[in-house]
Amino acid sequence: MAKVPVQFTLNGSEKAEFVDSGTTLLHALRDKIGDTSPKGGCHQGTCGACSVIIDGELRLSCLTLAETCNGADIRTTSGLAEAGVLHPLQRAFLDAFATQCGFCTPGMIMAAKVLLDHTANPSREEVVEALSGNICRCTGYEPIIQAVLTAARANSQNAA
Repeated sequence: MAKVPVQFTLNGSEKAEFVDSGTTLLHALRDKIGDTSPKGGCHQGTCGACSVIIDGELRLSCLTLAETCNGADIRTTSGLAEAGVLHPLQRAFLDAFATQCGFCTPGMIMAAKVLLDHTANPSREEVVEALSGNICRCTGYEPIIQAVLTAARANSQNAA
């Protein structure tokens, strides 16, 4: 299989790698670059555990070919904390006990981040819709929804 060069910005750092043609972004991030925050749940695009933000849009890294990401700006949960301080969404998930086993958490946080980047004060229904592409088998979703709403309120108070 032919190797192809990929170059993108990951959480603010330039990355360049050679990957096999057809390699998913999930495998490139985890196996080549060492960012294990996106999780490989279903590898079919149905669980959301592999969700990342590419150029401001939520994408499933298990379905995205790495070679299509040349020049892209990619964000994962490992790049959300700044100077050792958790991102408000990460803090809210911990405080609301929304992490349980933690496998779905990175995808949930990235979906919530895209929502809050576009809708500062979402309704409960908007949160539910934004998270609808993510599966959690532990929490029953309520703590996750509450964590996102709490983070939105905290962001609104900090902006005021």
